[in-house]
Amino acid sequence: AQVTATCSVHFPCEVPQLAPAMSYETADSQKEEFRKYLEKNGIISQLTRVLVGLYEEPERPGNAIDYIKKYLGAPTGVDVEELRADNDELKRQNADLEAKVASLTSQLKELQAEQAEG
Repeated sequence: AQVTATCSVHFPCEVPQLAPAMSYETADSQKEEFRKYLEKNGIISQLTRVLVGLYEEPERPGNAIDYIKKYLGAPTGVDVEELRADNDELKRQNADLEAKVASLTSQLKELQAEQAEG
């Protein structure tokens, strides 16, 4: 079965739709199944609230995407690449410290063994 990505109001580009070779009934049933999934998980109602909130804004926000992210509770103005770099650096520092702890633990055991013998 060939799958193509078709953009529409109901299906963003990221959601693949069935190729025209498949029957319309199959495509329609998959659309209906996806719609039920969105409804069951509260996505449709949440998106409706966001869009109504945006519509009711007295002045349209300069960046609608940031407005939607803020409305949904996502952080805005976050530099993801910087956070990833910080995370990588912290992972490296953690690995260095774990190696140091292992080395010092080994040295301590050696000293304790020498002290017990002597």
